[in-house]
Amino acid sequence: MKKTSCLGEFMRYTSLNVLGMIGLSCYILADTFFIARGLGSDGLAALNIAIPVYSFVHGCGMMLGMGGATKYSIFRGQKMEQEGNRIFTNTAYLVGIFALIFVLMGLGFSGNITSLLGADGEIFEMTKTYLMVVLLFAPAFMTNDFLLCFVRNDGNPGLAMTAMLTGSFANIILDYVFIFPMKMGIFGAVFATGLAPVISVGVLSKHWISRKNNFHFSPAKPDIRLTGTTFSLGIPSFISELASGIVIIVFNFIILGIRGNLGVAAYGVVTNISLVVTSMFTGIAQGMQPIASRSYGSGDAENTGKIFRYAVIALLGTAAVIYGIVFLFASPITSVFNSENDMQLQKIAEEGLKLYFLAVPFVGFNIVSAMFFTSTERALPAQMISVLRGLVVIIPAAFILSAVFEMQGVWLSYPVTEDSDNICSMCSVKECRKETRYRKSLNIYTEMTCPMKTWEGKEEIDLLFLFQIQKNTTDKKLPGSR
Repeated sequence: MKKTSCLGEFMRYTSLNVLGMIGLSCYILADTFFIARGLGSDGLAALNIAIPVYSFVHGCGMMLGMGGATKYSIFRGQKMEQEGNRIFTNTAYLVGIFALIFVLMGLGFSGNITSLLGADGEIFEMTKTYLMVVLLFAPAFMTNDFLLCFVRNDGNPGLAMTAMLTGSFANIILDYVFIFPMKMGIFGAVFATGLAPVISVGVLSKHWISRKNNFHFSPAKPDIRLTGTTFSLGIPSFISELASGIVIIVFNFIILGIRGNLGVAAYGVVTNISLVVTSMFTGIAQGMQPIASRSYGSGDAENTGKIFRYAVIALLGTAAVIYGIVFLFASPITSVFNSENDMQLQKIAEEGLKLYFLAVPFVGFNIVSAMFFTSTERALPAQMISVLRGLVVIIPAAFILSAVFEMQGVWLSYPVTEDSDNICSMCSVKECRKETRYRKSLNIYTEMTCPMKTWEGKEEIDLLFLFQIQKNTTDKKLPGSR
């Protein structure tokens, strides 16, 4: 693949996926806007308390979809069609099992979960309604996540984008119709959100109708080995979504103690706008993933590295534009969601946007780095990045900084966390580059000594083993090593 074609493919995949992810993120943003207009600050507070349930369902869908589709793309790069069909089938089994569990939770435990999340008083029933419908629509959410990943990795990013945008626009239209003309309240908002993935799956079915699919169901039983691979490669996506929900719960708890329901409503505005911003970086990362995995699977280390560099350049440019917009237009952005013209809500949310969004370049680099490691079957650094930024650092930071600076501390805990986690990301990238050089050297060496065998991209070589090889060949340095 030439440089121009590599860059062109990267731009095609990422641009389409960024547009699609922005559209997909409008699920919650549309709810935020219309609930703010129709139900006021109580509705916003209920939405923000229920969002972690949506994050958990979506996280499970992304774990299975990204894990399965990443391995599928690697198999595709290695021309292993049968194994690709097996990973698709096995992932479909897992989606069905998880979806069934969520439906049963929605039918039997909605009230218990609502209480556990801290909803009470006037917002209890609204919160319960929202999370119950989300759980009942879990099969649609998870099937959509699963198919989007596989269709994108099957060489059809355009259709994946179309499906995401179609579902999101349908959600926006239905939000308005259900909340205002039909006066269905919070149920209308979440019902619209639940119908959106159903519509998206309908659009994705074109991939099969037009017979463009290279993957098929195979008559195979669930495979423990493939399940482990799917979980390993998909866990960073799951942790990111799960951690997002946990962080919202923790932040809600802290903010309730500082500024009450009004503070939670302001945080709802900030965090839901943040979802859109984060989706842009996720779009770059997920757009990078299919071509990075395919290049890795075929043993093309040079293009694999180029794709990562393109992604870093893209995220830095995006981050600069985003923060410029947020800093200059914080007031009008906040006022869109402040239907009651509450000056306190306006002030808290404006300050929150300016401080919270200091994190955008660090967030982008962490998301792209974690996805790159996943794409190249380096599950451990991807998992470490996700755990650190999602749980280990941000929660203690939120408690410590809020105790000292109150609401300002809450907002600052996010950029502090992401900046700190950049250290782990950069160290992992450095080790990755070192490993790539050793793999390249080893490949040259084996081609010279054993021309019939090439290890790179065909056998997994442990990094420690590579170091051992170098140690044992000090008298005869590997060609190409530094």
